[in-house]
Amino acid sequence: MSIDGEVTHASAHNAMVASEPTPEEAAELESMYATMARENMIPFWTQLDELMPMVPSPAAVPHVWRWSTLLPLAERAGQLVPVGRGGERRAIALANPGLKGLPYATPTLWAAIQYLGGHEVAPEHRHSQNAFRFVVEGEGVWTVVNGDPVRMSRGDFLLTPGWNFHGHHNETEKPMAWIDGLDIPFVHGMDAGFFEFGTERVTDEATPDISRSERLWSHPGLRPLSRLENTVSSPIGAYRWEHTDRALTEQLALEDEGHPATVGQGHAAIRYVNPTTGGDVMPTIRAEFHRLRAGVQTRTTREVGSAVYQVFEGEGAFVLDGERTAVGKGDMIVVPSWAAWSIEAETQFDLFKFGDAPIFERLHFNRTFIEGDTPMKEKNQ
Repeated sequence: MSIDGEVTHASAHNAMVASEPTPEEAAELESMYATMARENMIPFWTQLDELMPMVPSPAAVPHVWRWSTLLPLAERAGQLVPVGRGGERRAIALANPGLKGLPYATPTLWAAIQYLGGHEVAPEHRHSQNAFRFVVEGEGVWTVVNGDPVRMSRGDFLLTPGWNFHGHHNETEKPMAWIDGLDIPFVHGMDAGFFEFGTERVTDEATPDISRSERLWSHPGLRPLSRLENTVSSPIGAYRWEHTDRALTEQLALEDEGHPATVGQGHAAIRYVNPTTGGDVMPTIRAEFHRLRAGVQTRTTREVGSAVYQVFEGEGAFVLDGERTAVGKGDMIVVPSWAAWSIEAETQFDLFKFGDAPIFERLHFNRTFIEGDTPMKEKNQ
């Protein structure tokens, strides 16, 4: 089987066709196709390459959005566009150039930069779509999820699972920006979306350092006996940067001491998990954080399913379908399904990543090919 899809159904078919149809047969075929079109039918044999390609052939393309472009545009929107009922959020979606103007990073993932000005409030609402926030810089905003105020600070990963009321309030004079990730395209494509307005402000304007969900759930290896039932999404409101940073630092320290702790030489990584199941934080979204030592390069990989990265700190490059692009702090990178990708770290390179792997793993469509490995493998991790 060709990994890159050079062989097609049409090329294989053409190699076996003995001769072209006669003029009479061609006329009959044309008449038959016209009848099918009038009756809203399409012959499968003319669509096989598109509907069942030899390997995935995504419309989405690899792309990089620069933080140096994203943030000034968000700041400009903050001056010109109000936040309030109706528009709901001052969020700028990343539109993949291959998806014909749709506001989607990939066919399953939505990514955006959201901007909240000083003392602004984004009113509460809820929706079927699962959502999260990741903060690359700034502080002073609390997101209120089902009445629980959750502080937002640099490096924090915050959850808003589907059908949870949520709003944001800025308690400072300074604006703040962060990235949003949702499964909007997947939910929209499945015709499964619901939306409901909440309060005009937020239900609790308190500013605690630690949310109630963290006080109950964020104790390593300990689960409250009052909450023994498993939940579809993680009950933790925020995964704090100090915990992420410590975990990555210790992995690399253990590697230095000769102990197995990293996913590759000089490559530390963690996955944010739901403490009630040990699985992904939400049913449609996987989130991870990766730290590469300076000089480390990952192996070229292809995966079924798409992902979006944001550079948290450091400098490096992504090699996407053979094209190398240097990236730095805040830049956002989309890797479509089955695109060939690898990462090169020039300095210590910290990367936040989210993707749609839970969807494909549950459906058993997940496959991974790593250059140099034979054969192609299913990946159930």
